[in-house]
Amino acid sequence: MGEDKAFVDFGGQTLLDRALAATGMACDSITIVGDTAKFAKYESAKLNSTKRDSIKHDSSNGRPMIADIFPGCGPLGGIHTALVHSAAELNLILAVDMPLVSGELLRFLWARSENDDAIVTVPRVGKGLQPLCALYRREFSGFAEKALRAGKYKIEAVFAAVSVRVIEESELRAAGFSEKCFFNVNTPQDRRAGEDGPPQVGP
Repeated sequence: MGEDKAFVDFGGQTLLDRALAATGMACDSITIVGDTAKFAKYESAKLNSTKRDSIKHDSSNGRPMIADIFPGCGPLGGIHTALVHSAAELNLILAVDMPLVSGELLRFLWARSENDDAIVTVPRVGKGLQPLCALYRREFSGFAEKALRAGKYKIEAVFAAVSVRVIEESELRAAGFSEKCFFNVNTPQDRRAGEDGPPQVGP
């Protein structure tokens, strides 16, 4: 992308701002997981004002972020870190590069996971499972840590060891959500394509 993806502009907002706004509509507390030095310039004032007071802050530095426990291990390492530091039983994980995910979609996923005791609740669309827009119970952290220590970093490989509730594409469509909601930005071309139109959202 030529710059840090979190701070790339998409439709007049950074990808990080869009992710924070969407999660703020579905969650009572928000934590950014990643390189704390990278986010040092990110001011608390930029966080969704309606949720600012409830944002979880790392007591060591006062910022709403935590560093990876297993750095350099990809998204599975980020999920593990988030769950280890969370006091909540159920946790929403959202990648920063999915700018078309809406608060309505996240509330829909949350409602489905609350009514199920599966360790992971994950949507599936045409390209497969979407583990970076999914709900995880804290128990998943132990399975993730075992995989990370073994040098195995694929999220879906860990799913084989836990109970998983898959929300199929047909269920998503019935609720008014399309595959485009899970659009992922990896290149400047992706960014331009994603800005062509908003996703379909539920009521």
